[in-house]
Amino acid sequence: MPTPSITTTYAGEFAGKYISAALLSGNTIANGGITVKPNVKYKEVVKKVATSGLIGDASCDFTDAGSLTLTERILQPEEFQVNLELCKKDFRSDWEAVQMGYSAFDNLPPKFSDFLLGHVAAKVAEKTEQNIWQGTNATAGEFDGFTTLLAADADVVDVTGTTVTSANVIAELGKIVDAIPSAVYGKEDLKIYISQNIAKAYVSAQAALGYRDLYHVGKTDMNFQGIPLFVANGLADNDAVAAETSNLYFGTGLLSDHNEVKVIDMADLDGSQNVRVVMRFTAGIQYGIGSDIVLYT
Repeated sequence: MPTPSITTTYAGEFAGKYISAALLSGNTIANGGITVKPNVKYKEVVKKVATSGLIGDASCDFTDAGSLTLTERILQPEEFQVNLELCKKDFRSDWEAVQMGYSAFDNLPPKFSDFLLGHVAAKVAEKTEQNIWQGTNATAGEFDGFTTLLAADADVVDVTGTTVTSANVIAELGKIVDAIPSAVYGKEDLKIYISQNIAKAYVSAQAALGYRDLYHVGKTDMNFQGIPLFVANGLADNDAVAAETSNLYFGTGLLSDHNEVKVIDMADLDGSQNVRVVMRFTAGIQYGIGSDIVLYT
């Protein structure tokens, strides 16, 4: 088992908290950018209904007209886990060691334990966000994301992308809007999901055109030609997707599983000085009608 690297310097009174590196938030789920389907134990069928020719000329008789096609997609979340083991003795030389207690049967420093719980949960949220958009099932710890599935679907409207900059972002977003099917354009929940670098380029372009104060402090909602722009932190640079929120699905068992991290002291179980951090959850995505989605990549 690798030994954790603990490097600390005591300088004044301990502030009482740990600081981790900035984490990507799981904003696609948190900000309502996707339809969440909880309580999916194994599989859930996503039904798709397509109709045509329903309206005909009036007559006195019942005249069957039109067609209805019912197809389906399968939303099948995959199981994932976090298994992390730490040895308590590695923390005894740390200047927070007194919080472990004076007994040889000591505990993890409580403040570090609290930090570890939050850090692991946040890392899972970050990885889930990335998986939603660019995950590949062949990679351990990942499920197929939207760009992976959409790229393999011939029904999806594909738009060839490029490296997006402030000089071309207006034109590139225009390509996406032009490709949106007429049946979808104008729908209330239609969004253009953009990567962080496209968002930065768009803000810069707006500022150059005088539509936005480049140095303004604060966040304002973005849109392009009336269509909301949703910054999806998990999208790869220069990727974008135009779709209805109601056409994109995230499936899981219990939503609370994504926030539950268990810390298990192994001392009473096997007499060791190890502490295990355990997390288990399920996650997966699916979409409904591919022909209603635009993939820019």
